Amino acid sequence: MKTFDIDGVICMGNWAGVRPGPGDVIITGRSYEEADETNAFLHSNGITNQVYYNPVKFEDKSRESSGEHKAVIISRLITDGQEVLCHFEDDEVQAQIIERKTGLPVVLLKHNLVNKENVRRDPDGNEI
Repeated sequence: MKTFDIDGVICMGNWAGVRPGPGDVIITGRSYEEADETNAFLHSNGITNQVYYNPVKFEDKSRESSGEHKAVIISRLITDGQEVLCHFEDDEVQAQIIERKTGLPVVLLKHNLVNKENVRRDPDGNEI
């Protein structure tokens, strides 16, 4: 399986980006508080993969805490016997944390299409 971030990977601003395949997992830095609009965006794009949300409140999350969250979930998947091949990420800060904590290869997508800081999004993936 492969793991995917949402913002900057699956959602690239106003359009869909890299799509996870069957059996792949989405690990987002988005807070659990953002689940409704995130699920609406994913489903409107035909994406039904399992999603792991950041367990912190929206206002408390950071790029670093999001990277830590993703590393914890990836480590847990590996410990549970899942074969995780790589993680798709667009945030250099988070990619470094994931690689350092898990040893997993990170496919880093470099672009300026989305804000890397903490922003709210509507069900279409647009910043609000």
